[in-house]
Amino acid sequence: MSEQAAMLKVIVFSLHDEEYGIPVSQVRSIEKVQHITRVPRTAPFVKGVINLRGLVTPIIDLRTRFGMAESGYTDSTRIIIVATEDVEVGLIVDTANDVMDIPVDAIEPPPEIVGSIEVEYLEGVAKLEKRLLILLNLEKVLKTDIVKEKIEG
Repeated sequence: MSEQAAMLKVIVFSLHDEEYGIPVSQVRSIEKVQHITRVPRTAPFVKGVINLRGLVTPIIDLRTRFGMAESGYTDSTRIIIVATEDVEVGLIVDTANDVMDIPVDAIEPPPEIVGSIEVEYLEGVAKLEKRLLILLNLEKVLKTDIVKEKIEG
């Protein structure tokens, strides 16, 4: 029991050669990129909306959100559908790699700056053998006035 309680299951994805993790409990599905309908007057990182099984879902490009250079979509580009509170949003990522269990004691507080991502968006950093996994705080990534206005408006 204590061993299970000490593990965090995450979906691992990559952006610009860095690996990130989101708790599996917040992930609804992983989709291939499909047609995204642009929505006027939204923030640059809000790429638009998709019709996902009858639900209109806002799509955010995480590269743009984090101030990284944009990249064209490839066969491995994915949209990770995540949910926090009542909000469901799609996040465009370079690849969705795998699901892994991370020992909670391997997670350290985030350093002041990791690449170009503001520390407020980070939950922590996990050191796993030769990998460094950046754990995102989805509530903070999605909780901006612009995103809330786009999603609720």
